[in-house]
Amino acid sequence: MAMYRKILVPLDGSDFASRGVEHAIALARTCGAPLCLMHVIDTFPMGMEWADTEAWRVLIDGWRAQGQALLDAAQEQARQQGVQAETVLVEFPPGRVADSIVEQAVQHGCDLIVMGSHGRRGLRRMMLGSDAELVLRTSRVPVLVVHQPPAHPG
Repeated sequence: MAMYRKILVPLDGSDFASRGVEHAIALARTCGAPLCLMHVIDTFPMGMEWADTEAWRVLIDGWRAQGQALLDAAQEQARQQGVQAETVLVEFPPGRVADSIVEQAVQHGCDLIVMGSHGRRGLRRMMLGSDAELVLRTSRVPVLVVHQPPAHPG
């Protein structure tokens, strides 16, 4: 019996998320589990209320293309290592990205979420927020958070 049946991996294009993908691929290969790679597009970010309709459509189309390219690259990375991966591009109205991640895990039958995190602490974390922390608090499936190694160990 496989340890995990399907692993959700949220991607945002950061180095932190890339580390999560690397770990998820290794784990999926070991477990024989497929990946569900996801990217979230905020279709109405703060401060964009002024955007006219045509300019907004062009901007959203660009974000969609960037998101799909990110997913395609991660899917190819998984394929090269013998791991099956599906991709999901999620568009959502204002809200928390973490809610979308947790929802996608349920919708796609994932029994593990693997995600990268910046590992910030204290005031910087409070000011910037932490999707990983919110996912940890709200997910009903286990969450593996992969931290970026320190730039200067020791």
